[in-house]
Amino acid sequence: MEICYVLIHVSTLRESEVFNKLSKIPEVIELHSCFGKYDIILKIEAKDYESIGKILVHKIKTIDGILYTSTLPGLKFH
Repeated sequence: MEICYVLIHVSTLRESEVFNKLSKIPEVIELHSCFGKYDIILKIEAKDYESIGKILVHKIKTIDGILYTSTLPGLKFH
């Protein structure tokens, strides 16, 4: 399994609505509100990075209220 962290900037006063929609995506395994440049940080888990890309494009970036995202793929060190 692969993981990815996504930092999300949300329209003013839409944080709760966006947070609730993100919480319903099965591949989102962690979800937190935060302060600063980004409003929400989440962790996605999927079988490969291609699947993560599809989740980002079709399930996350389509949510109204999301202004922009920054994606940080997780790396495994052995």
